Amino acid sequence: MNKQTALSVLLLSTAASIAGCSPTVKVEAPDKPIVINMNIKIDHEIRVKVDRELDTLLDTKKGLF
Repeated sequence: MNKQTALSVLLLSTAASIAGCSPTVKVEAPDKPIVINMNIKIDHEIRVKVDRELDTLLDTKKGLF
């Protein structure tokens, strides 16, 4: 086999292997619904209410500390 034939065979085999590797991307919707935990917001509101109550308590009772 001469150099030109060997090069042709090499190029053809490379092209065939590249053509066989075609990546695919699939986008599908999830079968379970997305759940968002909202406990953080509720906890934050409770802390703000407690902080306000403590501020008013400390303001009304000056000799507490």
